[in-house]
Amino acid sequence: MTSIKDMPRFDAADYLGSPEARADYMAAALEEGDAAEIRRALNTVARSLGMTAIAEEAGLGRESLYKALGENGNPEFATVLKLMKAMGLKLSALPIDEG
Repeated sequence: MTSIKDMPRFDAADYLGSPEARADYMAAALEEGDAAEIRRALNTVARSLGMTAIAEEAGLGRESLYKALGENGNPEFATVLKLMKAMGLKLSALPIDEG
């Protein structure tokens, strides 16, 4: 019998191999509107592209990036914008559907 410890762990970063998948993933997190979920999504997308590469592209230190996107991180909005650009993503606004 296989133990749960022997099973591969699911990591969403493994499934974000295209710009469209990364955009959809971030859009879903932004739609939720929860800051912690958005930070986790940024972390996942950054890992899918390589933390070192994203840190360099965003002009951040690798350790700073890990800290900002870690479980207790709280990245500044300017950092979020730099990261989104480095990830090939952009923010946009839509009206809230009140229907």
